[in-house]
Amino acid sequence: MKKFIYSTVLLLLMTPMLHAQEKYTDTLAPVSLKEIILIGQKPKVSQKISKPLASIDEYLESSSKVTMIKRGAYAWEPMINGMATERTVITIDGMRIFGACTDKMDPITSYVEISNLSEASISSGQQGAENGATIGGSIDLKRRKTGFKETGWKVGVNTGGESNGEQKIAGTELQYANDSFYINTDFMYRDAENYKAGGNKEVLYSQFTKYNFSAISGFKLTENQSIEGSFIYDEANDVGYPALPMDVSLARAFIGSLKYEVHQPLEFITHWESKLYFNTITHQMDDSKRPDVPIRMDMPGWSDTYGFYSKANMSLDKHRLTANINSFYNKSLAEMTMFPDDPNERDMFMLTWPFVRTLYTGVYLEDLIALNDHYSLQFTTSLGRHNNEVTSAFGLQSLQIFYPEMTDTKERYLRSFSSQVQLHHKNMDYTLGTAYGERAPSVSEGYGFYLFNSFDGFDYIGNPHMSNEKSFEINSSVGFENEKWNAMLTGSYFHILDYIIGKPDPLLSPMTIGANGIKIYEQLEYASLFNADLSLGYALHKNWNWNGKLMFSYGRDNKNRNLPLVQPLSYQTSLRYRKGSFAIETSFLGATKQRDFSPEFGENETAAYSIVNLSASKTGLLNSQNLIVKLGAENLFDTYYSSFSDWNNIPRRGRNVFVNLNYTIQ
Repeated sequence: MKKFIYSTVLLLLMTPMLHAQEKYTDTLAPVSLKEIILIGQKPKVSQKISKPLASIDEYLESSSKVTMIKRGAYAWEPMINGMATERTVITIDGMRIFGACTDKMDPITSYVEISNLSEASISSGQQGAENGATIGGSIDLKRRKTGFKETGWKVGVNTGGESNGEQKIAGTELQYANDSFYINTDFMYRDAENYKAGGNKEVLYSQFTKYNFSAISGFKLTENQSIEGSFIYDEANDVGYPALPMDVSLARAFIGSLKYEVHQPLEFITHWESKLYFNTITHQMDDSKRPDVPIRMDMPGWSDTYGFYSKANMSLDKHRLTANINSFYNKSLAEMTMFPDDPNERDMFMLTWPFVRTLYTGVYLEDLIALNDHYSLQFTTSLGRHNNEVTSAFGLQSLQIFYPEMTDTKERYLRSFSSQVQLHHKNMDYTLGTAYGERAPSVSEGYGFYLFNSFDGFDYIGNPHMSNEKSFEINSSVGFENEKWNAMLTGSYFHILDYIIGKPDPLLSPMTIGANGIKIYEQLEYASLFNADLSLGYALHKNWNWNGKLMFSYGRDNKNRNLPLVQPLSYQTSLRYRKGSFAIETSFLGATKQRDFSPEFGENETAAYSIVNLSASKTGLLNSQNLIVKLGAENLFDTYYSSFSDWNNIPRRGRNVFVNLNYTIQ
C-alpha cells in the first residue's frame, strides 16, 4: 500500500513536467482544485439532476471531495478530503457559522435548503483558506438571487414525496426583479417518519420535521453601487438520531447579513464588497422519547456569531489579485443536566462548553499570475489572530480540576501559504501545488467537558494547552477534454503535525453510565492522509451520456495505525438518455470492503455494497407555464447496507420511490 501511494504521488508530481519542453499555441485556462455543485430550481439545472428536491446532504455527497457522516436521516456532517468539520471551514455566502451541538448534530449545511441555494463551491486544502484557517478545505454555500434584471414577478411551487419514511416536501418561492431592485423569498417544509433499511427493517428514531424560510434583497444606490440584505430562519423539531443515545427536540437558526458592493471603484479594483453578519443557533438535545435510558438528560446548547469581511478583486497587468480581511466573534455555551430516578437525589449539572468566546481576525491574499497563454502561477497566504476566553467562572474551575495552571485566555497565530503552477496545452490541463496551513483546536477539543462519543463509548475532555495543528500538503491534477471525452485525475497528500485525537486516560473515571472510560484530547507526532479521485465522462451519442467516478483515501498515524473514518475505494457510474423534454437515468454506486478501519475509534469492518438507482423526468407546459416532473427509485433492489461513515453502522435507506414537481409562473 505504501508503494502504491508513493508511486501515485510521484506520478502526479511528474506529469506536469513531462510536457514542459513542448511548444504551445492555446490560451490560458486557469485550473484550481475547486469543485462547483449546481443547486437550486433553475430549469436548466433541474433538467440535469435526477432529484431536484433532494437534501443538501445528498447533493454534497455527489462530490468526489466530500463524504458525509450520517447519524440519522437528517443533518449529515460533511467531511472534505476525509477530514471532519474541526479541520474544515463551512460558510454560507462567506459567513462563518458555528453549530451549538456538542455531538455535531447541527452542521452548518443543515440550516439551508437546496431551493434557496445556487451552488456549493468546494475547495481542497489551503485553496479553501479565504474565509478562515483550515486543513482539509472549505465549502461555501452560495445563495440564489435574481440580481438586477428586468425579469418582473415569478412564482414557483415545489412539492414532492418519498415512499421510504413517508417524507412529505412542500415549498414555494416568490421573486421580483428590475434594473434597480430585486427580492427573492423561499419557503420549504419537510416532514418524515422513521425510514426502513433494506429488507423492510425499520430504523427507529429516524423521523424529523424541518421548516426553512429564506429572503434576500438588493437595492442599487448608483450605477455601480448596491446594498443587499439577507435573512434565513431555519427550524427542525422532533429529530431522531438512531445512531446516538439522544434525539433533538429543537434546532433553530437565525442568520442575517447586510452587504455593500461596488463595481470598479478604481481602475485596477474590479469589485469590492463588505458584509456585516450575525447568526444565533439554539440546539436542544433530550432523550425523553427513548423508553430505556440509564438516566434522563437534557443537553441544550447556544452559539452566537458576529462577523464581517471586506473583499476586493484587483487586476494589474498579468496579476489577478484577491484580498480579504475577515473577522468573527463567537460565543459557545452548552449544558448538561442529569435527572436521577430517585426524587431524593439532586439533579446533576455541568457546563460541557464553559461559555467559550472566540475572537478571530485574519487577512487573506491571493495572486494569480498569467505568465503566458499556457502557464500561470497562483500564490496565497493568510495570517490570523485567534483568541479563546472562558468567561464562566464555574466552567473554568471545572476544567482546572484537570489543568490547575490553566488561565481563562489563550492566544494563537495561524498561518498558511500555498503555491500552484497551472498548465493548459491543447486538450490537457495540469496543476501541481504545495501548501502549509495551521488550525486551532475546536471548542470541543480545547474546552469540552465530559462529551460522550457513542461511537467508541468514551467521555472526552478537552485540552487547552495543545499547540496549533499544522499541515504540509502536496496536490496535483491532470485533466483532459475533447468533444467526446472528459477526464480528471486529482490527488492530495497531507502530512499533519501535532495531529489532534482523543487518547484514553486509565486514571480517570467516566461520567456517562456504561461508558468505556475517559479520553483526553492529545496530539500525535504526525498523521498522514492521501486522497485520489478519477472522474470520467463520455458522450456516447447526442442523446446518450456516461459518467463515472472512483474515489480512494488512505490514512495512518505516526505508529502506522489506521485513522478513523477513512474512505475505502468507492465508485459511481451513471448512464443518461435525453431527448427533447424527456430524460431517463440509471446509476450504479458502491464501495469495496472497508479493511483499513480504526478499532481504537470503535470502528469495525464494513462490508462491500452496491446499489442501483433509476429516475426519469419530463418537462412541459401547464397553462403556458413551466412544469418539471421527476420520478425515481433509489436502492432499487432494496439492499441492506451501511458505509464507512455511518455512525455505529447505522443502515442506510432501503428502496425509496420519489416524485418531485416544480411549477413556475412567470
